[in-house]
Amino acid sequence: MIKRAIAEKILHYARRYPVITITGPRQSGKTTLCKALFPKLKYYSLENTDTRNFARNDPRSFLSGTLKGGAVIDEIQRVPELVSYIQEIADSEGKPGLFILTGSQNFHLLDTVSQSLAGRTALAVLLPFSYAELYSNKAIQIDKVLFNGFYPRIHDKKLNPTEALSFYVSTYIERDIRSLINVTDLTKFEIFIKLCAGRVAQIMNMSSLANDCGISHNTAKSWLSVLEASYIIFFVRPHHANFGKRLIKSPKLYFTDCGLAAYLLDIQNIRHIANHPLKGALFENFVVAELLKARMNRGKNSNIHYFRDNVGNEVDIILENGVSVRPVEIKLGSTINEDYFKGLRYYRNLNKKNGAKPALIYGGIQDQRRQTADVFSYRNTESVNL
Repeated sequence: MIKRAIAEKILHYARRYPVITITGPRQSGKTTLCKALFPKLKYYSLENTDTRNFARNDPRSFLSGTLKGGAVIDEIQRVPELVSYIQEIADSEGKPGLFILTGSQNFHLLDTVSQSLAGRTALAVLLPFSYAELYSNKAIQIDKVLFNGFYPRIHDKKLNPTEALSFYVSTYIERDIRSLINVTDLTKFEIFIKLCAGRVAQIMNMSSLANDCGISHNTAKSWLSVLEASYIIFFVRPHHANFGKRLIKSPKLYFTDCGLAAYLLDIQNIRHIANHPLKGALFENFVVAELLKARMNRGKNSNIHYFRDNVGNEVDIILENGVSVRPVEIKLGSTINEDYFKGLRYYRNLNKKNGAKPALIYGGIQDQRRQTADVFSYRNTESVNL
């Protein structure tokens, strides 16, 4: 089993809180991690029909009899009302590490948890493998990285990414989307997801997306919310510092897994990556997702933003660290070009007061320390945010 970077943080929580709630996308390894970290706790999955019916119809018996002493309860969003009963046990027992709850739907789960388990639970987000977890920071061909993505099952079972992700999308649509919203036309929703992949690493234009899919603005907004709540996509909001200029206010769209984005772009083998017009966008998606994983694995919220003004000056990423911010540029090229630093120089001149030393993440394999910026290899992305 590949050691997960978030494991120590979860064990830390288990020594201090009665309930630990672990969320993340389907097949990110939540079940495997919980069984490995808490082998002495009983394991119950609410995906199992009999278990789910028992928990829903007689929650007190389910918890007081079957789960005496605590347990790992998988896919808790299937029976969200169970959380209230878990609260009672957590209060009466007062024992840390009593219940480990997992869920793949941020929507219902966090709303229920925040209401019923406030102050009693620690929250952790487990995303797919990071580059460091999977490859130990070895130099792996970028095309392979972008094509394979980071879902654990693909690498553990050595599956064909195209086949595995095809089943993943079909299962996700059939099982999750219908349980969250009333999608009457699944084919149109599949088209919608693919249109999102075509806008990866771009500033979101909701009206354009809705028009291209033939749906209303409100429907597009609702579907994006569901994709975000299910950890399929995430948004990077603009940095809100006031520099006396008009700044772009719409978020940029990214996929939690670059391999899924590549699949939705109909990239069916590694050779298709090399000359694909969105290869640079996929590379940016990969880097931004790695920055997000590094934060989540340390139990921190996202600190990722971007900068762009109305005349086109931009920096791919702005990392907020306390009172200071670090501008980060992302470039696919493996050979550093002076043009790579243009946006970083502009931002540094604009924000002289609290701007930390800029950073460049590129497609090469050597880290460098330059006067203009610190340069990081794509295989060492997580160091940028430390």
